[in-house]
Amino acid sequence: GQGMANNRSYHMQFKKKFAFCLTKKKYAGNAIKTAKYNILTFLPLNLYEQFHRMANVYFVFVILLQTIPEISTLPWYTLLFPLSCLLTIRALRDLIDDIGRHQSDRNINNRPCEILSGKSFRWQKWCDICVGDIVRLRKESFVPADMLLLCSSEPSSLCYVETADIDGETNLKFRQALPVTHRELTSEGSVAAFDGEVTCEEPNSRMHSFTGTLQWRGETYSLDSERILLRGCKLRNTNFCYGLVIYAGFDSKIMRNCGKIKRKKTKLDRMMDRLVIIIFLVLLAMSLCLAIASGFWAKTFQEKHTYLSALYKHTAPAKQAFFSFWGFAILLSIIIPMSMYITFEFIYLVNSFFINWDLEMYYAVKDIPAKARSTSLNDQLGQIEYIFSDKTGTLTQNIMSFKKCCINGTVYGNFYCHRGEKMSDSNDVALLEAARRDSDPVLREFLRLLALCHTVMVEERDQLVYQAASPDEEALVLAARDLGYVFLSRTQDTITISELGVKRTYEVLAMLDFNSDRKRMSVLVRDPQGTIRLYTKGADTVILERLRSRGPSETFTERALDRFAEETLRTLCLASKVVSEAEYCEWSRRHQEASILLQDRVWQLDSLYEEMEQNLELLGVTAIEDKLQDGVPETIQLLKLGNIKVWVLTGDKQETAMNIGYACKLLTDDMEILEEKEVRPQPRVLSPKDKILHTGEVLMKKEGRLWQWLPCRGATDPQEQGSLVEKAFVDLATSCQAVICCRVTPKQKALIVQLVKKHKKVTTLAIGDGANDVNMIKTADIGVGISGLEGMQAVQCSDYALAQFSYLQRLLLVHGRWAYLRICKFLRYFFYKTFAGLMAQVWFAFHSGFTAQPLYEGWFLALYNVFYTAHPVLSVGILEQDVSAKKSLEFPELYAIGQQDELFNYRIFGVTLLHGVSTSLASFYIALWAFKDCVGSKVVGDYESFSVTVATSALLSVLVEIILDTKHWTALSFLMVTASLLLFCLFSYLTQSINAFRIAPAIFRFPGGIPQTSLQIVPTALMSPFSLQKICSKARREPEPSVELRAHVHRGSFRRRSSYAFSHQEGYAGLITRGDSLRTKGTRATGGLHPQGAAPPSPSFISWWTVQVFFSYPSTSLQSLHEMHTAVPQPTAVLCPSCHVPSHPCHILLPRTDVPILGTAVAPQCLLQNLQSSQQSWCGQGPCTAQGMLQSRHLRACPEVPPLRDSSSCWESV
Repeated sequence: GQGMANNRSYHMQFKKKFAFCLTKKKYAGNAIKTAKYNILTFLPLNLYEQFHRMANVYFVFVILLQTIPEISTLPWYTLLFPLSCLLTIRALRDLIDDIGRHQSDRNINNRPCEILSGKSFRWQKWCDICVGDIVRLRKESFVPADMLLLCSSEPSSLCYVETADIDGETNLKFRQALPVTHRELTSEGSVAAFDGEVTCEEPNSRMHSFTGTLQWRGETYSLDSERILLRGCKLRNTNFCYGLVIYAGFDSKIMRNCGKIKRKKTKLDRMMDRLVIIIFLVLLAMSLCLAIASGFWAKTFQEKHTYLSALYKHTAPAKQAFFSFWGFAILLSIIIPMSMYITFEFIYLVNSFFINWDLEMYYAVKDIPAKARSTSLNDQLGQIEYIFSDKTGTLTQNIMSFKKCCINGTVYGNFYCHRGEKMSDSNDVALLEAARRDSDPVLREFLRLLALCHTVMVEERDQLVYQAASPDEEALVLAARDLGYVFLSRTQDTITISELGVKRTYEVLAMLDFNSDRKRMSVLVRDPQGTIRLYTKGADTVILERLRSRGPSETFTERALDRFAEETLRTLCLASKVVSEAEYCEWSRRHQEASILLQDRVWQLDSLYEEMEQNLELLGVTAIEDKLQDGVPETIQLLKLGNIKVWVLTGDKQETAMNIGYACKLLTDDMEILEEKEVRPQPRVLSPKDKILHTGEVLMKKEGRLWQWLPCRGATDPQEQGSLVEKAFVDLATSCQAVICCRVTPKQKALIVQLVKKHKKVTTLAIGDGANDVNMIKTADIGVGISGLEGMQAVQCSDYALAQFSYLQRLLLVHGRWAYLRICKFLRYFFYKTFAGLMAQVWFAFHSGFTAQPLYEGWFLALYNVFYTAHPVLSVGILEQDVSAKKSLEFPELYAIGQQDELFNYRIFGVTLLHGVSTSLASFYIALWAFKDCVGSKVVGDYESFSVTVATSALLSVLVEIILDTKHWTALSFLMVTASLLLFCLFSYLTQSINAFRIAPAIFRFPGGIPQTSLQIVPTALMSPFSLQKICSKARREPEPSVELRAHVHRGSFRRRSSYAFSHQEGYAGLITRGDSLRTKGTRATGGLHPQGAAPPSPSFISWWTVQVFFSYPSTSLQSLHEMHTAVPQPTAVLCPSCHVPSHPCHILLPRTDVPILGTAVAPQCLLQNLQSSQQSWCGQGPCTAQGMLQSRHLRACPEVPPLRDSSSCWESV
């Protein structure tokens, strides 16, 4: 890319394609947008995301079916309302999260800054910045975009920045402007006249590299990362500086490292989506089978009973099967209830509150509680297998303590923290006394080196305040100060220190800076006496090999190094040498020549540094402790016992990271450390470690072929080879007990997380505290932000926020495991109670001619998942515990059940399905057996009572199951179970009362179901064998009276009557029942309502088929009509009221409906004549319906046709 200073119109002319032939500006503006929605896109985009859940698509499908009148069972809006509630709850949650992101974006975009406009600087907003603008920054302000540093107020245009928001480190970094811009741009006017042109690489995510050139006044100058101020840095110790904007907004490196906000779904969420599809397919298959059976049954019935052809002339078996299919699809659709998903959200919310309210995760020192920022991921906290952690600020406090040192063969135990607080120790006194005596020249040089060899900056406020590039340097300078060697001030070429009260100024001839390859730093100084000395400090591996000689002192020092390393202290070796004047002059000339090279500059300088740092004399060793956060080693040990693997991803050098690994017990002495190697195509001679890395001997049993094939493969297919190398790396890394990745960029952190997720299909958690961890937090399944000293970017992008790493053990081992346990139990019992209660609909179809006639009352179906069974399951989802929090931490091995998906998987779902089906079979067929034709005429044996009995049996079975399996009982758990039973009794009484029926007979269709049969339901459901035996015994003692039907009976009774079962036999007028003749003395049965309020006559002997026919009321049972001849005893024939021909009691079906017309004896010829001439009179709108005789959702035709008979004659002459 190209950028020209102070020329916005130049940049506006550049365009780039972004979709088809559309173009947009090449250079991004500086406004950022991390929010997902705006006013226009919120509704469509949120709905689009929500309908990625298969359950929501399924519910919409069912609602669409309900809008078709021919097959609907409930008004469509009764299902739309709960779905709307569910979508609204989730949308509001997403909206609240996004409003927070909008506010954060607005705050950042509206930050003030000074932008050059014309010849002067004006205060504008960050979002107004464009590429090519020159910006003036002042002390303590944030850098608004990636900028080329032009000049600053400091000598040599040095600029000190804090990168806490980028890499998580609070120490200072140094940037320096080009010498040419430092010299020329000395005033505001000269900056306004600057017209240089920068050519650089395209925007990328590489945080620590930059390649470009500056063309100005005919000259070309090379640019690297040392000249660049990155967005998010904070200006420190620099009054002001000027910068040229190179990358703005989303083109800046920190924004390139921020991944997109992705909707995170838990494993259970994904499994539920698949289960919804499976259940839906099974539901369709069941509906199809029942519909086919319905068609065949109707075809058989019509073939055998041709005299009823007038009834079926408009209803073919195929048509009936078609409507039955959709009727069953709607009837069984409640197997996936919407209430489950609404309850889901409530359980997630309450469990999130438990995390927020946990005092064990409250950090009182800074008043920071734990916070669940996401409410839909709690169960996944109980399934974590890999944790990816940042180091600085997450595992450590980023506070260094100077612990020990070895000087000239003597070990001192110094305990000085970087704040200068001394801790009493006998060795401290010895070191202080030795320093004050000033009798040991090696000790003097040791402390002088600590005060001189560093890049620390000092500020004089009330006292000296040090700003260091690393916490290690700050700790060493503070230790030297406390021992009498105080660093006072620094200029571009001098350092002033106080040695035991004597101020001395040293001339700095050269600084040989630290980098990760050199692993050391040196300073070349001339002391006040004129002697030139080189002071060097660095890792023991590079210092010891550059010593002039090895003596007893050096040998002892090496043993001390080993002891310090065992104590997981960070060690540095200190050495020095005297440099002659001639040697320095020659070296300085070559150094000056190398400093102005445009190519190979770094390599030439490193060679010169290597040449100077030879023949050193060892002074001693320092040992520094990087203070871990409280409880980190114990937390990592617990997590490892819980079968959770911890990886540390850090930008620090390898030695530092390994030291921390040992300190926090992530690494132990019995582990073999495999250091960084590259998998080369054809390795030659392999060491044992290389063999593990290259041929995968550790993994031979599992991945033998892959590892043998990998080294031999050429580069013919780079993409496939890259995938194999990725898998080889992941297989090797995951076989290790611990992994530490060093020198990784923010994007590389996210790529490592993504790599493990891709190849291992595991649940991951990322934890960090800085902006460099944001991408990793977004990529992992669970993101945890540490609310520490650094910026809040990590917390704002996280799912959970904690104050300390140690709280992670409680978050996962207690809250995570409990949440997983609760959600799994909730799902199991919700599916169980649904199958147990509602699968009886399927069994009922086998006894109702395969019609889609509901077994249960509509109110029971509506309230079953809302009031009757929701509360106990909700208490399990909120309060269930298998063991206490204390035991969960004592036995972290319990955590493994979540990792292995033991509590809810396809096998568990299958077992739950079978359990629910078996319960429904028992509830249905035990009730069926109890209602069989052996209990006499005084027992309740109608459809309504049977329905209530099965419903009560299923409900009690579900409640008892939950009671037996609840492990953690509280007062609320007891109240929930009690409330379910009380609500069932209350709503059943209200919805099945006579008064409710009189007020709205079309809504309350079960009059007297509970009030008159409640005393018989529970014994039948729970103890049917005993009840049956008792009733049968009573029936044997009292001989059955015969019954004779009468056309007119005593009015005024509202007790339910029992229906007859009728059978059809072959032949004209062959409707003759078989059985013994029965006579009655005016006995009445309970149930049913006569049109005028009188109870119709009742049989004294009820067969099971009689009950079965009545079950289909208000919809008929075609099967019962076909099979009655095998089951119904023959009552005495009576006279037809129309023609006085001896006839039988009848039960017929209206055309294209499944509604029975119940009546007394009618001659066949009268039956057909009446039906053909006056079938419209039973349209469902006449007086029969008003009196509750013909209740059906299928009869809607012809309300204007007046009935041909009054309500009483209607009953008689059907």
